[in-house]
Amino acid sequence: MPKNNFERGIFALMTVLVTVHAYVFYSLYTVNGNMLMSVTGTTSVLEAIKANGGVYMMGQWVPIWAVVLTEFCFAYCLEMLVGSPCSFRLACKVFDPRSTHPVLFETAVICATVGIMCPAMSFIAAWLYYPYYKGFDIFTLLADWLKLVCYNFPFAFFTQLFFIQPLIRTLFKAIFRNNKETAAETA
Repeated sequence: MPKNNFERGIFALMTVLVTVHAYVFYSLYTVNGNMLMSVTGTTSVLEAIKANGGVYMMGQWVPIWAVVLTEFCFAYCLEMLVGSPCSFRLACKVFDPRSTHPVLFETAVICATVGIMCPAMSFIAAWLYYPYYKGFDIFTLLADWLKLVCYNFPFAFFTQLFFIQPLIRTLFKAIFRNNKETAAETA
């Protein structure tokens, strides 16, 4: 897996790129899809978003690409600064990476990452998608945050553990194995 800061940055970039798209899709279609369609009277979520003029974020309607880009920036920074370093340290408190089977240790890192990133990104999302047109109330924000954690945690846990991380780890190993083999051949 990642051996230096450059590789860690690429690994985080690959992970966040897949994850943000999955969560935006999940949030718009599964969590909010029926509400969007009922408010606009449309039969598809994309039609509802178009009818609204985009997705409500930070008190205005923005296109989906702006939602993805905003969440990507927050998620990448959070993953690099907090998620990745803290999850590795947490996993090391429970398992010794030198003597633990790699699959078990990687699973511990994934679980720790979800445990850190899901509440953190849900808190950011609670701020981004707060209904500011109704006025601000800290208790509403906290209730929205808790609701988002409850919606997102099961999705985050199972997609990261069984789909996203195995895919990203396979791609990462293929990319960096080829680079290392090429470097070894030229040396």
